[in-house]
Amino acid sequence: MADKTSKQPENIPGKFYVDQNCVPCNDCIHEAPNLLKYNADESHVYFFKQPSTPDEIKAARNAISVCPVEAIGEDGE
Repeated sequence: MADKTSKQPENIPGKFYVDQNCVPCNDCIHEAPNLLKYNADESHVYFFKQPSTPDEIKAARNAISVCPVEAIGEDGE
C-alpha cells in the first residue's frame, strides 16, 4: 500500500500520488500517460496532473492496480 507520508516531491497536490517506493517499471505510465511521467533523471514516476474526468480516474486506478511495488495511492490530499 502506498504511503502518503512519503510522496514523491514532484506530485501535484491531490488525491492521487506516487510514493518513494516507485521503481521506474513503466507499467503505470502505460495505463495513465496523460497523468503520470518520469522525473528528470527517470528514477521515479509522479502525478503531473490529477485526474478530473471519469476516464482519467479509471486510468489512475488502473495504474494503481498494475504497480508491482504498490507505490501509487488514492488517499492523498
